Amino acid sequence: MKINDNKRIGAMNPYNKANENRSAGQVGKKDKPKDQIEISSEAKELLSTSGITKTPEHLSRLEELRDSVNAGTYRVDARKIAEKLLPYLQ
Repeated sequence: MKINDNKRIGAMNPYNKANENRSAGQVGKKDKPKDQIEISSEAKELLSTSGITKTPEHLSRLEELRDSVNAGTYRVDARKIAEKLLPYLQ
């Protein structure tokens, strides 16, 4: 009984062959263009007038939080998170 048929070796990796052919065909081509996003002037105006103002107190609180997270001392209160999630789970 013959276990390894040498004619079947090429059929084992058809995906690799297709990938090799695809990459060989792209040697001279340019890379695909990157995705871009443009924000309209109306959206920028809505964002600026959304009422979110950064007061000095707000900025100082953000800085404190950022520092505690970077230092590894910020602790999350699991009870508060559970209280906020509970209405969505019921």
